[in-house]
Amino acid sequence: MSLKILKKNELTRDVAVVMGTRPGIIKMAPLVTELERRGIGHFIVHTGQHYSANMDFDFFGELGLPEPAFRVGTTRNYSRHGDQTAEMLRGVEQCLLERKPAVVLVCGDANTNLAAGLAARKLGIVVGHVESGLRSNDWSMPEEHNRVILDHICELLFAPTDNSKRNLSEDNVRGEVFVTGNTIVDSTLRYVQVARENPDRIGGLGLETGKFLLLTCHREENVDHRDRLLNIIEGIRLISEDLDREVIFPVHPRTVKRIDEFGVGEKLESVRGLRVIDPVPYTANLALIDGALVVLTDSGGIQEEACILHTPCVTLRDNTERPETIEVGANVIAGNSPVDMLAATREMLMREASWPVPFGDGRAAERIIDAVVPFVS
Repeated sequence: MSLKILKKNELTRDVAVVMGTRPGIIKMAPLVTELERRGIGHFIVHTGQHYSANMDFDFFGELGLPEPAFRVGTTRNYSRHGDQTAEMLRGVEQCLLERKPAVVLVCGDANTNLAAGLAARKLGIVVGHVESGLRSNDWSMPEEHNRVILDHICELLFAPTDNSKRNLSEDNVRGEVFVTGNTIVDSTLRYVQVARENPDRIGGLGLETGKFLLLTCHREENVDHRDRLLNIIEGIRLISEDLDREVIFPVHPRTVKRIDEFGVGEKLESVRGLRVIDPVPYTANLALIDGALVVLTDSGGIQEEACILHTPCVTLRDNTERPETIEVGANVIAGNSPVDMLAATREMLMREASWPVPFGDGRAAERIIDAVVPFVS
């Protein structure tokens, strides 16, 4: 039996925009807007990697996106990396065989993007990797595996910075590299204005700008290890007591699950000044970042958003694939040592929040679609 590879004359002139996680939806939204503005045929594929409404589906209406043309509804049945990636690969392949787009765009380092990139690559469809070339150089991270593999199978590589381009060159990738800036700037600059113009911009939490800290924590290397999670909780206790400031913690569903499994809920509840809340919509989250005194996070996207909004950031990891944030002085690596977390927070409070934004000028989507146009003309 021969394997199906689509011929060029079978393809339409459409672009498939693949999403599946909250950060991916945010970063791909400007591309959908730009495709619509130019009248280029396109459709959204949703892989279902994030399937909780408060983490995902509300975003489509909030960002003004059309509903996905195709959803992989069975991804939620799987929790292991291999199973989840395989299910998304099967589902996306089915969609691509039906719709036959000329280009598939993926963004970032989630399993969603590896699955969609592989599905398109096997069918002979051009793949573009938005946010390519990021490297943490930590091979224990599943996200690092996905980034590296994707960059080696994509024809179009959209590097957000010169540093990312350099990583791609050192990896000897085959695809064509474009330095475009990061679409996170496009989204952040657009939607933070919506947040700032909303009188209830921080979701009725009764917070005063510059008087609270924001915590996010969801990465596998942190929350899947009881000792690391306990260290972070202890670090937040030290910081809250030292600064005498409230810490707002929109808790990720993955983190909730681990807190329950590890039996550390009581420890979390004992931290004076820590307010645990449900995840909030995108514009409310931007308002929290914009209004925070300091952001403590293990999220790559929030490191970028904090940098763009000139809010000091402390990264609760041992490395970052966003070294530009460190270089400009917007971010510091603290790991998960409670003492180091406190020291890093104090350090960031001393810095002048006037760093340059290293991720572009908010026109990344235009440059990316410029590179896609020759394949759909």
